[in-house]
Amino acid sequence: NLSKQKPGATDLEKHLELLVVENERLKQELKSCQTSLLHTQESPASSSCTDCPHSQVQARQRERRLAELERELLEKAAKIESVRKQLEETTQQLGKSQRQLEESKHQRGEVEHKLGLQLRECEEELARQAATSSVVKYVTQTVEVQSPETQKTLAEMQTKNAALQEQLAVQRQLLRELETQLHESQRTCAQLRTQILVYEGEMERAQGQLEAEMQNLEEEKNRVIEEAFIRAESEMKAVHENLAGVRMNLLTLQPALRTLTCDYNCLKRQVQDFPFMLDKAIAEAKQEICQVISEVSSANQELLRKYKREMNLRKKCHNELVRLKGNIRVFCRVRPVSQEEQDSAEAKNMLSFDSEDDAVLYLSNKGKIMTFELDKVFPPQATQEEVFQEVQALVTSCIDGFNVCIFAYGQTGSGKTYTMEGVAEDPGINQRALRLLFSEVTEKAPDWDYKITVSMVEIYNETLRNLLGDNPSEKLDIKMNPDGSGQLYVPGLTEFTVQSPEDINRVFDLGHMNRATACTNLNEHSSRSHALLIITVAGFNSATGHRTQGKLNLVDLAGSERIAKSGAEGSRLREAQCINKSLSALGDVINALRSKHSHVPFRNSRLTYLLQDSLSGDSKTLMMVQVSPLASNMSESVCSLKFAQRVRTIELGSSSSYRRHENSSTSSSPTHDSVEVTQFTHTHTHTHTLIIPVEKAQMHRF
Repeated sequence: NLSKQKPGATDLEKHLELLVVENERLKQELKSCQTSLLHTQESPASSSCTDCPHSQVQARQRERRLAELERELLEKAAKIESVRKQLEETTQQLGKSQRQLEESKHQRGEVEHKLGLQLRECEEELARQAATSSVVKYVTQTVEVQSPETQKTLAEMQTKNAALQEQLAVQRQLLRELETQLHESQRTCAQLRTQILVYEGEMERAQGQLEAEMQNLEEEKNRVIEEAFIRAESEMKAVHENLAGVRMNLLTLQPALRTLTCDYNCLKRQVQDFPFMLDKAIAEAKQEICQVISEVSSANQELLRKYKREMNLRKKCHNELVRLKGNIRVFCRVRPVSQEEQDSAEAKNMLSFDSEDDAVLYLSNKGKIMTFELDKVFPPQATQEEVFQEVQALVTSCIDGFNVCIFAYGQTGSGKTYTMEGVAEDPGINQRALRLLFSEVTEKAPDWDYKITVSMVEIYNETLRNLLGDNPSEKLDIKMNPDGSGQLYVPGLTEFTVQSPEDINRVFDLGHMNRATACTNLNEHSSRSHALLIITVAGFNSATGHRTQGKLNLVDLAGSERIAKSGAEGSRLREAQCINKSLSALGDVINALRSKHSHVPFRNSRLTYLLQDSLSGDSKTLMMVQVSPLASNMSESVCSLKFAQRVRTIELGSSSSYRRHENSSTSSSPTHDSVEVTQFTHTHTHTHTLIIPVEKAQMHRF
């Protein structure tokens, strides 16, 4: 077998040598082609067209094609190298297998030789034993009985014979395996020869393609060189023509260049002088700005002085107007008709309004038209904001030290509590007044320091109750203040200092929880007591030493209806009697004030006694009378409106504020609320007119 494999291996090596030689030849041809191409590029014709884009593209394409051919050649060489390595590995494996086979054959011969010798010895021994078979039988019997050594030797020989038989079988199996490996090696060698033949064919095809490609590249090179030469000649002609044109342009541009040089020198001198000019301009601008700032500052000081003077004048004019008009104002608000009332048989509206005068209300009662003239009438569609805009000027008067009282009067279910307290999403006068006070106090914060305290009182069955205290059922009394000021106060009354809207909500929630309510025929949630929200505003001006203290009483009176109509019984009847008694006492006080009696019966009820400082001559008072437009409530509405007209005719006298001075000063603390001052300044030497915006400057006749 080795003698057959050696000629095959020699042929394969020859083929490999031929492929290597062919590869070297191809490399030489490729190198010569690159050299010729390089020489061609360095030729004059090539140098004359180096700037031609088309020739450069074609040269790059030729270079890429040569690089591709070179890569293919390298790939073929790599394949040949891999085949050579596979052939060498196969040859080594074949030699190794042959050596293993020879060693196995040699071992097999030795084993066969040894086994033959042992077999012959055994046969000779058997022949000798056969020649003396009778003796052997006798001796054997004798040995069995008398010679155990001979028996042991025979067993050992039999054991050796079996071991030799096993070794022989193993050697035969190994021989068969080696023969199988030999056959597989032969098949592998045949396959490798076939692959070598295939690679030789591919090498021949690649060589033919490379020769054809080289020929095509040579032809393309010659063609491109000729085209590049022709284009270079035409481009050279164009360049010569352009050069001539440029020379002509240069000749014409020389005068323009001299002009530009002159302009440049002029600009250069201006730039050199610019820092000095800039510094001078900045200094002048600074001087002008300082002068303007000084003028504006002096004008601002003058305007501020005039503003303070006008505000003082406005304050005096407003107070004089209030004093001349009388201090009790009467507003009327007509509540809207609910959906349930519209569905009932008595849903007829008995009230009408004057489109040209918002202070007149017409009421149809028993076929007659009654006219009521008040200070302001709010129709059912009036919003909480519109109502508060009419009273906000009065609310802010307490900041200047005035005592102010706003109370809602009317029958049960006419909307008193809604006007004073409102609902969470649309609050009434109480919450809006506190929020307005917070806003005004914040505006005056740099000069004034204010403290706002709130207390809530309920008058239930002629008993005074503290709605903010720990024990709401505790009875309180009204006494004269021992400080000699003549002011009334309630000992033991709880006061909360409020500083934010959150504080207001907490105070209101506590007061509403403690207020007494019960059901009547007129309103299933009727308030069965008078509720008073007392707001005290104390201010101090650290610059002037002024101290002010004003009080704002916001009163939600209990329902004013006749006992027979309300349907009250038992404890409800006693409540109605106490309510009507206090309202009757309020009517007596109003009549006494209207008639200017020397004695006013303030002490006839807890309500009038507690409101004494709000109904006397040094206060500002507003009555909000609430009426229903339905025919079923006409008698109560007529009574309420007649009472309102009597209240409107009362003149309490000039109002005054409660102030103290800690040092001598003539400046005051005007409010920034609400009055439009236009023509009052004509009585002074200065003709300056101050107009505060209309949305905050509504003229009120308080």
